[in-house]
Amino acid sequence: MSKKDFYEVLGVSKSATPEEIKKAYRKKAIEFHPDKNPGDKQAEENFKTAAEAYEVLGDADKKAKYDQYGHAAFDGAGGFGGGHHMNMDDIFSQFGDIFGSAFGGGGFGGFGGNAGGQRRVKGSNLRIKVKLTLEEIANGVEKKVKVKRKVQAAGVKYKTCPTCNGQGQVLKVTNTILGRMQSATTCHTCGGTGQTIESKPNNADAHGLILEDETVSIKIPAGVVDGMQLKVSGKGNDAPGNGIAGDLIVAVEELEHEFLKREGENLHYDLYISFAEAVLGASKEIEAVNGKVRIKLEEGIQSGKILRLKGKGIPSLNSYGSGDLLVHVNVWTPKKLSKEQRQFFEKSLTDENFIPKPEKGDKSFFEKVKDMFS
Repeated sequence: MSKKDFYEVLGVSKSATPEEIKKAYRKKAIEFHPDKNPGDKQAEENFKTAAEAYEVLGDADKKAKYDQYGHAAFDGAGGFGGGHHMNMDDIFSQFGDIFGSAFGGGGFGGFGGNAGGQRRVKGSNLRIKVKLTLEEIANGVEKKVKVKRKVQAAGVKYKTCPTCNGQGQVLKVTNTILGRMQSATTCHTCGGTGQTIESKPNNADAHGLILEDETVSIKIPAGVVDGMQLKVSGKGNDAPGNGIAGDLIVAVEELEHEFLKREGENLHYDLYISFAEAVLGASKEIEAVNGKVRIKLEEGIQSGKILRLKGKGIPSLNSYGSGDLLVHVNVWTPKKLSKEQRQFFEKSLTDENFIPKPEKGDKSFFEKVKDMFS
């Protein structure tokens, strides 16, 4: 027996938008839902067929294959395996959002599947701030911090929630224009966990939790930036019962370096040299994040010159290499001179070698910026 065309099943055209396909399937789901058609095998088959059609047409990749090859695209694979072999729990699990939006967020009951049921509660998150030096940021570091977190106290005993009988939800039947509809809401007694506390130690709170200090190890990768938040899973507060522990959120604070200034992945260093060193050239040792670096200054170097040391900056957080260290050369002008020194410079005022003759590479910062945008 050949399968019915999926577009015909949902009553839409091939040019229908995803929202139109979703709306059409929702309409069919309401029309053929078993709660509205108790004991009607044909309605159940129509319900399954509509779900199979939506599973294909609601997925862009599967829809493209279906448009090109028809049902042959999924013979022996894909879909739910075809009409009468479909599992109702799978339908509710995969398309629970469709049913929830169609019925006010309550979902359907009656199949004991994933449309409702007991849920695992997650504990609250904790937040801390970690201060890092530039060297730690450049190299990555493992920090051990003491955290005060809520954990389940020893000796806490739980019992099945008397309100929902451990289901985590309570069922409600309402009369609508479509007939009697069954919906499920989270149990207000247990919060959806299906359990309540039977007994607990005196030092535990109402949820059976106590505060404890714990040392947590935090691995911080190289290249983090100020204000970035990292997550350590499961190191927040515990949740009652069999719940999931919250997370520890770690905010990064970058400490100011004495000599280096950070700009993204690049670093800047102000190097001050004497007039004599500028004239004669010199070898200087400067600060870097991985130790000291020695650089050579050529004779006649000009104040304002920028030397770029490749790869001596901050590593990329995405492992795309490292930034550079930019050394800004500043020639220091003496403010006090001896008599002999003053006489030397007075004679130099008319010396041709001391008359400024800037070359292209000696342009000022503003001239270089102007050239960049011209």
